Amino acid sequence: MPHLPIEIAYLLSEEYYSGMRAATLLRHSRHRAGMTQRQLAAAAGTPQSTIGRIESGRLNPTLDNLRHLLRAAGHDLELAAVAGADEDRTLIRDRLRLTPAARAALAVKEARAAAQFQVRSTTTGA
Repeated sequence: MPHLPIEIAYLLSEEYYSGMRAATLLRHSRHRAGMTQRQLAAAAGTPQSTIGRIESGRLNPTLDNLRHLLRAAGHDLELAAVAGADEDRTLIRDRLRLTPAARAALAVKEARAAAQFQVRSTTTGA
């Protein structure tokens, strides 16, 4: 099954799930499949009125129901972590404020400081 070319990492938790996003995903998936609402409803075993309410944003399907409808249109959800979502980017922003020459000088200084640390190998004896 092809995956939708839409970033849907926000669906990792239903706490962040939005009915308007579900409407957009479902409508896009149905259009890509060349299906009418009636055809999708028949393929999914769901009333056409339900498809219409979801696509208009009046009904927020559960994640399982949305996935079922997308699969009926020949697509699937792929959950992916958002790169950098849990990272503190303060240090990166601070470094980017420096000039390239200042960043290079700081890198040399940090490399010299790191070189002072020695890695100790531990061997286990019998």
